[in-house]
Amino acid sequence: MLDTVWFIAFPYVAVILAVGGGVYRYFADRFSYSSFSSQFLENRRLFWGSVPWHYGIILVLSAHLLALIFPAAWGGLLAAPLRLYVLEVTGMALALMSIAGLAWLLVRRLTNARVFVVTTAMDWLVVVALLVQVILGFVVAFFFRWGSAWYLNTAVPWLISLAVFNPQTQAVAVLPLWVKLHMISGFFIIAIFPFTRLVHLVTFPITYLWRPAQVVIWNRRQGR
Repeated sequence: MLDTVWFIAFPYVAVILAVGGGVYRYFADRFSYSSFSSQFLENRRLFWGSVPWHYGIILVLSAHLLALIFPAAWGGLLAAPLRLYVLEVTGMALALMSIAGLAWLLVRRLTNARVFVVTTAMDWLVVVALLVQVILGFVVAFFFRWGSAWYLNTAVPWLISLAVFNPQTQAVAVLPLWVKLHMISGFFIIAIFPFTRLVHLVTFPITYLWRPAQVVIWNRRQGR
């Protein structure tokens, strides 16, 4: 029963909230589709937290997506033990880099008075949720080795079954609790996605790759 709730119902609810909430927010409050940069308040510590966080998490997520989209090619890549070992070590290193960067960003918000003032409840929620998710990912990678390989035979079939509206939980029902928490936490982040500053990800412009650096200052008028 719990597997049905957490691995069938909850993922669909999370995706519905993400899509529906995101569309509603875009049309109802389009100017809030931003990361609400705090760079103009404090820049130095932001750099040392933001850079390792973004580079680390983007590479980790890319590996997850590549394995999901190209499972056969991913399986071939991991066929050689040396490549599997290198990928596992690299993934754990990137996870640690992401944790360090995000933890530094959390400390920055807690210790810088100017940044603390403009931090909303949803900002705290999303930072903590992301930090928990990445820590869970590292725990899974460290204590349940070769996840790059068994991910293909557990999470991938489950996610594909959800995508084709024929949910099957057999592959994930037998996984350890830590792995299940990592999966549930991922869909929790998807569920809160449209209500946080994470929505700026879906407006990521292609020209961002070559445009000069800029500082975005936001000023929202408070209701009376």
